[in-house]
Amino acid sequence: MKKMKLAILGFLCLAVLFSCSKSQTDGAWLIPQNEVLDGGVGKDGIPSIDNPQMVEVSEAGSYLEDNDLVMIAKVGNEVHIYPHPILDWHEIINDEIDNEKFAVTYCPLTGTGIGWNRVIDGKETTFGVSGLLYNSNLIPYDRETNSNWSQIRLDCVNGDLEGRQIEIFPLLETEWGTAKSMFPDARVVSTNTGFSRSYGTYPYGGYRTNTSVNFPISNKDDRLHEKERVLALVNSSKTVVYRFKNFEGNGNKILEDNFDSKPIVLFGNEDKNFIAAFEATVDGQQLNFSAANTSNTTIVATDETGSEWNVFGEAVSGPNNGKKLTSVQPSFIAYWFSIGTFYEGAEIK
Repeated sequence: MKKMKLAILGFLCLAVLFSCSKSQTDGAWLIPQNEVLDGGVGKDGIPSIDNPQMVEVSEAGSYLEDNDLVMIAKVGNEVHIYPHPILDWHEIINDEIDNEKFAVTYCPLTGTGIGWNRVIDGKETTFGVSGLLYNSNLIPYDRETNSNWSQIRLDCVNGDLEGRQIEIFPLLETEWGTAKSMFPDARVVSTNTGFSRSYGTYPYGGYRTNTSVNFPISNKDDRLHEKERVLALVNSSKTVVYRFKNFEGNGNKILEDNFDSKPIVLFGNEDKNFIAAFEATVDGQQLNFSAANTSNTTIVATDETGSEWNVFGEAVSGPNNGKKLTSVQPSFIAYWFSIGTFYEGAEIK
């Protein structure tokens, strides 16, 4: 009798799990539904951080190492920093700066950190972790409509908002040593999240550097190492990838190119671990840039007028002081395998 009761209990548990999994994948999908996989943690099993507590840069140094990767958002003069060691455990942080409402979405399996506008059709929402994956990539859901979104596709793939493109909120990815030097007055997400997590320990072992991909992907592109971090620029017809090796050597580097029929400029520094892409025009005039040669770490480039520019494409001195370059969007850092999977035939620079 006891064994029978345990068997019945086990069956009921499986039935509940199946029901929960099924409810998350009901309805039409823009992607192959049989390729939408359960990551094993369930909906909100990886909890997002809402209204994060922030600390000063000096305090954050107690739990961050210089080579830890971080995401940075800047609105006006206010800067918020979102450490990977916290995002590894939460994947989504819902935040706002000066009434700009956005979510930092991060998938540790694909190495993709992308900022999303949290206002959709005039309604504010927050995003959570659905527990589902497509091509090993995070599927967030919005709490206003319970629709499922593909992070790297940048669109809603299931639910009331199916087919809707997400509006990108620009973020910069770099390492903590660079971030704290450039933005000493920034605010940093605290480890006081309300959850008990081992924030000093990376939860995926050697995943960041090995060749393994934990979940099935629909296309494998062997042109680069699976886990090489690259900057991807994406539009409806073309995807271009820029490698950190293009910015190797001492100091900041400048790369001028064309994308989407527009002249662009990339500021990068392999040692400081950042690449940022901007349209190279201001007020209809194309500018020519060179790498800044200064001890001021916030200055990365100068133009022909002598104006100095920071890593967010803002002129901070000279005739162009106060002007701002338009960030090329969508653009984001990713492990190469994920770009090769979602954007087949991407051009490698």
